[in-house]
Amino acid sequence: MIIIGEKINGAIPSVAKAIAEKDADLIRNLAKIQADAGANFIDVCASTDVSIEVETLKWLIGLVQEVTDTPIAIDSPHAQAIVEAIPFCKQPGLINSVSGEGDKIDVIFPVIADTKWECVALLCDDSGIPKTAQKRLDVFAHIMKRAEEFKIAPSRLHIDPLVEMLCTSEDGINMIVDVIKEIKARYPEIHVTGGLSNVSFNLPARRLVNQAFTVLMMSAGMDSGILSPTNQDLMGMIYATEALLGKDEYCMEYIEAFREGLFGQKK
Repeated sequence: MIIIGEKINGAIPSVAKAIAEKDADLIRNLAKIQADAGANFIDVCASTDVSIEVETLKWLIGLVQEVTDTPIAIDSPHAQAIVEAIPFCKQPGLINSVSGEGDKIDVIFPVIADTKWECVALLCDDSGIPKTAQKRLDVFAHIMKRAEEFKIAPSRLHIDPLVEMLCTSEDGINMIVDVIKEIKARYPEIHVTGGLSNVSFNLPARRLVNQAFTVLMMSAGMDSGILSPTNQDLMGMIYATEALLGKDEYCMEYIEAFREGLFGQKK
């Protein structure tokens, strides 16, 4: 499972406060604890006014790179801000994100075409989030056609099928499961990602829903996730599920992660 650490996000009140007060120590600590917990990417999202977003991203990225070599995931709804933040990164990381909306693909894909940057792609377009599996797959097909134009290999893409709140869903996550399975059938080497906590908004005991959801998504083919790597219960569930799915030979990664304290004990 590719872990995209979610903790450095200005939409989180404590992080917004740190950004406003230029609390560098808090940002550095959030980066370090996520890297130490096994994150493959550290997501950096300013969530500020667009007029200061690039400046804020530069500050955040610099602080993260002071304490870890873990690649950065540049996270912004504004394609141009992402492009302007790329030079601040010491190595290729992850773009979060493009979609079928507006000109996002036209702004970002040419910039990352001949690089090793990976990219999250959301299955939505100018009409919003599609309500059916077929319509999401139509958006997916459009994104893949554009990726082919720029010679961006499927293995560099992380497709986000856009999981919505379970409490407002008519059929649970069945539609999302169908979408993921079809995506993986068409492109076995592509990654499928998503915010693993989105599904449980407005529900009690959210951690239980998140854990069950993670198991089901991984079984369907999800191999990338935006989450807190310091959540030991969830990390334990991920390592256990990979072993159960036959993706961890002789459970060696599960055993090693336990020995390293990544789950099974509270820090």
